[in-house]
Amino acid sequence: MTGTRRTTPAGTPPAAARAAFRAGTAVPTAGWSPGFTQTNLVAVPRAWAWDVLLFTQRNPRSCPVLDVTEPGATTTPLAPGADLRTDLPRYRVWRDGQLAGEPTDVREHWREDLVAFSIGCSFTFETALAAAGVPLRHVEQGRNVPMYVTDRPCRPAGRVHGPLVVSMRPVPAHLVPTAVEVTARLPAVHGAPVHVGDPGALLAGSLDVPDFGDAVAFEPGDVPVFWACGVTPQAAVMASGVPFAITHAPGHMLVTDVPDSAHQLGSPT
Repeated sequence: MTGTRRTTPAGTPPAAARAAFRAGTAVPTAGWSPGFTQTNLVAVPRAWAWDVLLFTQRNPRSCPVLDVTEPGATTTPLAPGADLRTDLPRYRVWRDGQLAGEPTDVREHWREDLVAFSIGCSFTFETALAAAGVPLRHVEQGRNVPMYVTDRPCRPAGRVHGPLVVSMRPVPAHLVPTAVEVTARLPAVHGAPVHVGDPGALLAGSLDVPDFGDAVAFEPGDVPVFWACGVTPQAAVMASGVPFAITHAPGHMLVTDVPDSAHQLGSPT
């Protein structure tokens, strides 16, 4: 999905970012509120919640769980005062594994039996990458990060199965070790890359045609670097035919009040 982009108000505090999204700003969240954690969302009926939880535990690289709600709850301690039904810029509604809509507000779709999972997002480590001098081409070009369905199956859990999804960022070859080192310190938001280099060794399709997000132009000397992605549960929703689910639209995250530093290995708890 291609998102409408604009100059990112990087200094916007998380609560103000959520207020903008609640008011109808529907844009990808890369570059918003740097220094604060962003999360993916997948909400499923309670009857499917155990299978999804087990799937996330068996596939922690792509599905690092940061919070799980009680059935029907619409709040999370990651963002006090936020409403999971309104405070992401865009959602996806799924029925029997098929996309049924992409609204900006899911209050009319929310159910009392939904259990919502907040899953770590790679947008969180982009602040650290930028601080280390690693360019973010999608932010520079005003695009959503490109995401791809791979030919690698995740470990199944009960009724839930599906392929690994990855996000890709072009990185200058000499900065690849830096990118690996920086992101490895943040395992709660996908950690180190799962693959560097030849896309054909990982992807089911073409690098030029992302399954989600936007294609990004490479600069001379760039190589593709791939990280596990929190869109993986959406691929599992599709593959597993989950009867009903609500997720974020790829690239359109919940901006939380949790500092990125909370996920840094070696940080105080």
